[in-house]
Amino acid sequence: MNFSKRSFVFAEEQYFSIDDILATNERIPCKFEVDVHKLGFLDPSSGSQDLAKGTKLEMPLWMAQALHSRRLITMDIPRVYREAYREILNADATVVDLHKMGPYFYHLGLYLLRFAHQDSEEICQMLNQTFRNRFRQLMDTSQNSLEEDATVLTANLDRTEVALFNLGHKSLLDLKNWQNRKSQKILTADLVMNHKKRKRAIMDNSS
Repeated sequence: MNFSKRSFVFAEEQYFSIDDILATNERIPCKFEVDVHKLGFLDPSSGSQDLAKGTKLEMPLWMAQALHSRRLITMDIPRVYREAYREILNADATVVDLHKMGPYFYHLGLYLLRFAHQDSEEICQMLNQTFRNRFRQLMDTSQNSLEEDATVLTANLDRTEVALFNLGHKSLLDLKNWQNRKSQKILTADLVMNHKKRKRAIMDNSS
């Protein structure tokens, strides 16, 4: 998997994906660039019906996208994608609890690449490097853990990594079942079985 600034297209195409819905519900730091009437309810700390220019709020990504497209707000990147966290991931991504940083870390990161930001290139590189650094360990674990609790092994993974782990785990299990002859056996087709029954009935009737 190779992330790029255009990779968000693939995320947006998953209209009926529960993971996509949950990822776009993640909150993004935003700042209103104009006075907005009748949206005061978005700020629980404000008693006004309106939002004043300069108001800073965290809003779900899907809402932020709509307001950003109308140039009502500017969007900032969540803290887990900022320089301090990028340095931690670049140092050794394999020891990081990515689930705590965000269960949809990669998915949300791809959406963020859609918006012009001075750190977009660095975020793109970080997503690629983090995935590459963690992928080998992820696959090794999925291929050597049939006797272990998968929920424990995947506790520090984001949802994309969990899906890959489950895929590797299932592939290994299927291979083991095949090697032990536990996979589906070749059975006589129903058509052949029915033909044999009819032939036997004819022979019984003729005798």
